[in-house]
Amino acid sequence: MGLIQALRGTRDILPAEIGYWQWVESNARGILSRAAYQEIRTPIFEQTDLFERGIGEATDVVGKEMYTFKDRGERSLTLRPEGTAGAVRAYIEHGFAAQGGVQRLWYCGPMFRYERPQAGRQRQFHQIGVEVLGSPSPRADAEVIAIATDVLQTLGLKDLSLNLNSIGNPDDRQRYREALVAYLTPYKGDLDIDSQDRLTRNPLRILDSKDGRTQAILQNAPSILEHLNPNSKQRFDQVQELLTQLGIRFEINPRLVRGLDYYTHTVFEIQSTDLGAQATVCAGGRYDGLVSELGGPETPAVGWAIGLERLIILLQQQQAVVGSKTDFYLVSKGEAAESQALVLAQALRQKGFTVELDLSSSAFGKQFKRADRSGAVACLILGDTEAETQTVQLKWLGTGEQESIAQSDLLTKPDELRQQIVDHTLTPNT
Repeated sequence: MGLIQALRGTRDILPAEIGYWQWVESNARGILSRAAYQEIRTPIFEQTDLFERGIGEATDVVGKEMYTFKDRGERSLTLRPEGTAGAVRAYIEHGFAAQGGVQRLWYCGPMFRYERPQAGRQRQFHQIGVEVLGSPSPRADAEVIAIATDVLQTLGLKDLSLNLNSIGNPDDRQRYREALVAYLTPYKGDLDIDSQDRLTRNPLRILDSKDGRTQAILQNAPSILEHLNPNSKQRFDQVQELLTQLGIRFEINPRLVRGLDYYTHTVFEIQSTDLGAQATVCAGGRYDGLVSELGGPETPAVGWAIGLERLIILLQQQQAVVGSKTDFYLVSKGEAAESQALVLAQALRQKGFTVELDLSSSAFGKQFKRADRSGAVACLILGDTEAETQTVQLKWLGTGEQESIAQSDLLTKPDELRQQIVDHTLTPNT
């Protein structure tokens, strides 16, 4: 039989890389918790109708990219292609609206779309997202953008730009749709194939076309900003003013429309010049009609999602130092020493230290080589002599300094030991 490999568009996240993922998730969790966002975990698959109604049947996501199947009860189910629809379904089903006030939710997990795999884009991909439900205020728009900026800047990302637009309310968008179709119809034969199809189904998506000829035609196309009613325009001005007060720089991009039908008013993308064609690392906007579309009460809402695969690529390119460092690598040889080493390792872990215990029972020389490669701050050495005297040799791997210390002292003076680890972590490895 042939070797079974991961499916195209999926990938294993191996231990050498997992530190980046844990670091991103930990930082995001901290920022969101401090802003009073509550985590929600929704199912990976839902009724297909949820996404057809919520995202829009005319979108590429629903029309081309969803993983849809029938279960044994002949129900049509779909692996979630994005997180907002499921969060809104949960908001309605569990009566969040009846609680009153504003609900701030966040989630993290895998999504699924049948796309052409490339760097930063997989068929199983991961997102961190936020949803603020119950506030029509432009301050909610500014808040979610500010939090996304905090997350990315805390991770040390550079060369980021915020693109901002308003697609108004449904009436604004319908007027613009008519104007755009009227402009593009005479050029229909010159548009790329996808854009010709979108002209009747979803003309605003033509603005996202990457085809050079289509983009040239769009140079003189009408702008959606010219079709906003006074209230929509005032609202967009307020969002811009609030971002300016927050010190967040942005660029107005009137061609930014996003790919999902539920968006209204503010839409935005945060991009990085280091990602090539797939430049967007965070995207979102307002979706005031989605809750009612899915059977809930009229509820204003706004949110965003960060693509973790693209974010990890950026962190790796910038050689960000992430992950936790091993405090001790514990080597031992001899029956009594090996038993004591197991007990000592577990006791140190319970005190909050990171300890890797060598389980090989091989010669000390081989264990020492593994200790050097482990990246640990120090090596703890237990042999027959140490086992008999209840001591341990403590060797700082950065400097080569070594001392004998009672095992009990390691456990009774954790704060002092922790400070020594910090001091030796800052010492260059010689």
